[in-house]
Amino acid sequence: MKRKASAVWNGDLKTGNGTISSGSGALKDAPFSFKTRFEDGITGTNPDELIAAALASCFSMALSANLGGAGHAPEKVSTEATLEMARGDAGFSIAGIHLQTEVKIAGISEDEFQQIAEKAKAGCPVSRALSVPITLEAKIAS
Repeated sequence: MKRKASAVWNGDLKTGNGTISSGSGALKDAPFSFKTRFEDGITGTNPDELIAAALASCFSMALSANLGGAGHAPEKVSTEATLEMARGDAGFSIAGIHLQTEVKIAGISEDEFQQIAEKAKAGCPVSRALSVPITLEAKIAS
């Protein structure tokens, strides 16, 4: 299984702009820019927000699956991911992501729930991907 997304950037970093599209069509020419990444209140998305969204959705699905597998199917899983950017000597980096989740569920102890949530956090594919090597194939268009 493969998933695709694409991005187009026009211009320089500070005054340029771009669009992001997903292969599924859920994102179609969604705008992003320096301002949407580094200033609050600007309409558009940014790579960091998309990572947070990917983690929140992946974790929610993993938690639902793990709870269901333990015989405690949830009615609803709501998760917010807060991604923190930090500026260091090498430039900006993702310093961490905090997940805050609320689950509507019955018939499970707090201890079992916490253990299952920790397992979901460690095991969802996006969580694992955030610490794996990244490879690059770069070419100049002819």
